[in-house]
Amino acid sequence: MRAAQGDSEAFSVLYERYVRRIYSYIYYRTGNVHDAEDLTERVFHRALHHIRNFRYQGLPFSAWLYRIAHNLVANWHRDNQRRKEVPIEGHLHLVMRAEHPEMHLERDQEIERLIRAIQKLPPERQHLIVLKFVEQLSNEEIAKIMGRSEGAIKSLYHRTLISLRNELGLNLEEE
Repeated sequence: MRAAQGDSEAFSVLYERYVRRIYSYIYYRTGNVHDAEDLTERVFHRALHHIRNFRYQGLPFSAWLYRIAHNLVANWHRDNQRRKEVPIEGHLHLVMRAEHPEMHLERDQEIERLIRAIQKLPPERQHLIVLKFVEQLSNEEIAKIMGRSEGAIKSLYHRTLISLRNELGLNLEEE
């Protein structure tokens, strides 16, 4: 990797490729534009200064960046001693075209219920939901970012879905 050898032009290409994704991830975790911008800058600053330590382990470079972002966001939450909820409202891919106003209202109410259920989850599970459904990462990538095994992520994902189903009052037998 040329960027690891001090090629600033190569690092520039990596920055352009990943900055929006990293910013988006951080914004979902902090819910604050200013903090998301600041933390995104810190992710790339840290990556630039530690690029020589990056070792390819079968996962994309983005997994390393997400891990840095995850650590910085965890520190941010700890430093601020407050729990932020994941602002997913405008980013759920559940929006469908409806012909009647009643259908719009019903859909909006269902989305609101889902958002409230997600916001009741512990931060770690909200983190998983963002990585899985907003960032659309694989279990392997999520495991690397969250510092867990792929099996642990699958288990956490399964428990998270059960929690959401229970919160939403969905019957598991219906599926």
